[in-house]
Amino acid sequence: MADAIKRDGGCPQGPGAPGCGDPALGPGAPRDRGPKIHIIGIGDDGIEGLTGRARQILAEADVILGSDRLLRSADPFRGEKIELPNDLETAVGRLAVLGDRRAVLIAYGDPMFYGTARYVCDRIGADRFEVVPHVSSMQLAFARIKESWDDAYLANLATQDIERVIERIRVADKVGLFTSEAIDPSRLAEILLASRVDFFRAYVCENLGSPDERVTQCDVGELVGQHFAPLNVLILVRKPRDPGHPASRAAHRLFGNPDELFLQALPKRGLLTPSEVRAIALAQLDLTPRSIVWDVGAGSGSVAIEAARIAERGMVYAIEMDPSDHQLICGNMERFGVANVRPILGEAPDAWRDLPDPDAVFVGGSGRQVDRMVELAFERLRPGGRLMGTVSTIENLAAVRESLERLAGEVSVWMIQIARGNYQMDRMAFTSLNPVFLIGAGKRAAG
Repeated sequence: MADAIKRDGGCPQGPGAPGCGDPALGPGAPRDRGPKIHIIGIGDDGIEGLTGRARQILAEADVILGSDRLLRSADPFRGEKIELPNDLETAVGRLAVLGDRRAVLIAYGDPMFYGTARYVCDRIGADRFEVVPHVSSMQLAFARIKESWDDAYLANLATQDIERVIERIRVADKVGLFTSEAIDPSRLAEILLASRVDFFRAYVCENLGSPDERVTQCDVGELVGQHFAPLNVLILVRKPRDPGHPASRAAHRLFGNPDELFLQALPKRGLLTPSEVRAIALAQLDLTPRSIVWDVGAGSGSVAIEAARIAERGMVYAIEMDPSDHQLICGNMERFGVANVRPILGEAPDAWRDLPDPDAVFVGGSGRQVDRMVELAFERLRPGGRLMGTVSTIENLAAVRESLERLAGEVSVWMIQIARGNYQMDRMAFTSLNPVFLIGAGKRAAG
């Protein structure tokens, strides 16, 4: 009995029994809404590239729906041809009233890869459909240039906000784009160059799978003025040893600026203190316009740069032992137009031996001796000052907390977990950042 209930949607007497039916259609409505609609993916090579099963489904179809170009490729099959408009809402309406006719919807490539199938399944119900995919043109494009695509940023320029896409491209290593009539590869190249995103090798893959297939590779700037077939995929691959360019010469915010505004070294991109963590840490440091600040383990200097914007009449010392990161600090100073940051190349604590005592200290990094660095920095902290640190492991958190409790008494601890929303084609997904522990304490003022 349990199996029967599961199969028949809760109707032990079987489909169509009194009082039973499809909950979406109301009590007593018949559950059977006709045969399944098949969605078949077709490549630029037409029906010649279809499997035997896909051909058989098309041969048995009473009605075949799709774009005008795809329907022409289906001429050998007997089914009635119905052209679907570009308006997917109208297309959904036509699919919903097919009755008992065996219907096939034909679409390009893999219909479930940000394509027609996903939209109609969401609107009508996945149980009405069976999908027979073809290879996606995006997959073919990456195969043609012999690059993996599992770590690429993918977008459709016909449905995405171009400013959001440009900022995602700026921090990506690989990008796959479905271009549009309004933003073809040439126009996109103009937009990228205007945004100072010129550090990619470009590949335009046209008419993939068809006899006139073509792949063009060049620098982004060389795309300007070129014309390509409407059916194309544009792939961008970041050039090696290029840290990229920030989006603007000036920050939009006093602090908490987007990560992509900062120069970052490859392959360490992504190790910069995230903007959300940076904003909380700087708020907790109680900076004043004249504060003296130490940023210990400064990396590319994001915390130091923003601390300097708050302490505009003070001084920030960015202490970093990596020569390449030290150079990035200098580049970010120029980028953000701050003059009150002094990059210090050296290893703590020797590097801060001759520096003035700080009003605020930020300690970043994940080394085993981070608790020792916190203790030594706290000793130099002026009375009434604040120290904040970030750690990424439970062990370092416990060690730093123990040290600060011994030195300061009261300690504040946060576990910060951030998931950033981002668009992939027409859907929003959330990308989680690694959890970060933020820990801080103040030094008692004299008296």
